[in-house]
Amino acid sequence: METIRKYFKDLSEKQVTQLEALNELYHDWNSKINVISRKDIDNLYLHHVLHSMAIAKAINFRAGTSILDFGTGGGFPGIPLAIMFPECTFRLIDGTGKKILVANEVINAIGLKNCRAEQMRGENEKGKYDFVVSRAVMPLPDLAKIVRKNISTRQKNALPNGIICLKGGELQAEISPFKNIVETTELSTFFEEEWFKQKYIIYLPV
Repeated sequence: METIRKYFKDLSEKQVTQLEALNELYHDWNSKINVISRKDIDNLYLHHVLHSMAIAKAINFRAGTSILDFGTGGGFPGIPLAIMFPECTFRLIDGTGKKILVANEVINAIGLKNCRAEQMRGENEKGKYDFVVSRAVMPLPDLAKIVRKNISTRQKNALPNGIICLKGGELQAEISPFKNIVETTELSTFFEEEWFKQKYIIYLPV
């Protein structure tokens, strides 16, 4: 949590309480259902919570914005973002029922009212959203093909509606089909920790 507070100094008391609760909840659930690598669970805040919250550094979602978290796993990036943006609505989907169980248990335990999770394949999601977010679920062209149908044409934010992905490593092949419109920002722009080097936010307007 010290790292979170370093980069997000204006958190409300409720947000701090919700974020602090994630540590015990995810450690407890991860001992029963493996949603985060056992080797990585002790890096929960740096590798998962702060990583998810990088999106909040790139865009300040306006009240009323709707966001779909595609392939949420145990609730990332959706749950940290729902804590950060209590006046926005978040729908979290994943094809693995056990992971959605954990996400919903965490959502309920911390009293998140603006967030719900459901087991569903992205191809079957019919809703319309201002943004789709994801963490390294699949190559960008494949993701764009599936979720293009889910992006609303009504604009609420300064940033046009689209897809926001968290990814790492070599991205040229993925972004080349969109090279004229895609925006890529290295996370070390926001965070000084070594782990964030060569990790990126990709924004694709749709």
